[in-house]
Amino acid sequence: MKSLDAFVKSKDYLICVDSDGCAMDTMDIKHIRCFGPCMVTEWNLGQWEEQILDRWNEINLYSMTRGINRFLALAMALEEVSEAMTPIEGVEALSAWVKQADELSNASVQKQAEESGQEVFRKALAWSKAVNQSISQLPEETKKPFAGVKEGLEAAHEKADVAIVSSANLEAVVEEWEKHGLMDSVDVCLTQNVGSKAYCIGKMLEQGFAKERVLMVGDAPGDLSAAEKNGVLYYPILVKHEKESWENFVKKGLPRFLEGSYAGEYQQQQIEAFRRNLS
Repeated sequence: MKSLDAFVKSKDYLICVDSDGCAMDTMDIKHIRCFGPCMVTEWNLGQWEEQILDRWNEINLYSMTRGINRFLALAMALEEVSEAMTPIEGVEALSAWVKQADELSNASVQKQAEESGQEVFRKALAWSKAVNQSISQLPEETKKPFAGVKEGLEAAHEKADVAIVSSANLEAVVEEWEKHGLMDSVDVCLTQNVGSKAYCIGKMLEQGFAKERVLMVGDAPGDLSAAEKNGVLYYPILVKHEKESWENFVKKGLPRFLEGSYAGEYQQQQIEAFRRNLS
């Protein structure tokens, strides 16, 4: 597994795969146990905890904003808290920044905190670090891939270069994928420290892949959007139907992709099923 700078195209096809909620069955537990509770703690919001956590999970797990970058979700959630519950100092600045920043990561938030001197960015960084720490302490048995992922990645890697394209933390992704032997089928790992998913796919296209030979596999609207922005194909992993989605990928989606019959009606059917599943 290489970094973007070290990656060299070796096959004609490229398959990009998201991590949390797509390959790894870690998305629900991370948001329910780590992301939301750490926000409540950092901003001292215990008085409204139940309402806030329900809304956090709706934003990040069970709606068309599923899978958005953690800092975008933080700004969205804090805006709602500030409007409906208690004022959040600096939330306007945070919301403005996440919409225009080239990179949304701990490093970029730290730089913004230092340059602006605003407390909201210091707190956002502290929250993000607390989330990472909390995730690292989750029981190991909770960090596992969905059924069928290993087989799906192995089948993909026989014919295509495989890239992890995730908005998650690099260290967590590498640790989880290595633990379960998934990295054996991965050529390059692109996470939040590199840039958005759309940016990452765009950088991979610069390696010389034809757009019709690039497939993004994901579970969230942001994955679909990243694929569409780059004019590449999209295969959805359906929430609550992950095992079936990976089985279908190996049996139907991957063969169609490799033979050139994925685009058009078949892809549209997959996308429509994906949208229905989240609506």
